[in-house]
Amino acid sequence: MAQLRRDYQEFLRRDTEVIAIGPENADAFREWWRENDMPFPGLPDPEHTVSKLYGQQVKLLKLGRLPAQVVVDKKGLIRFVHHGGSMSDIVENDTALALLDGLNKEEGR
Repeated sequence: MAQLRRDYQEFLRRDTEVIAIGPENADAFREWWRENDMPFPGLPDPEHTVSKLYGQQVKLLKLGRLPAQVVVDKKGLIRFVHHGGSMSDIVENDTALALLDGLNKEEGR
């Protein structure tokens, strides 16, 4: 999450919104969000409703939900998915930003 916060403006420059979905209940999620000063929207998902839609895995031996990164375009089409195998298995921002540059170019932006 820290890397997303660090480069959030770069995502916005690419006409992209970052939305983080967390497993906590609304109160715990709101408190964590406030304490960590997250600039982008977040969604509590304690029943795993949204995470299940995108195939995010939960592994109790690996501390709960594994990371998942999904790029959904403005038409609602999933354009990229990465399901992490561990808590540190996330796509670097430079890679994600390059992907977005390619998608924007493809769409003529």
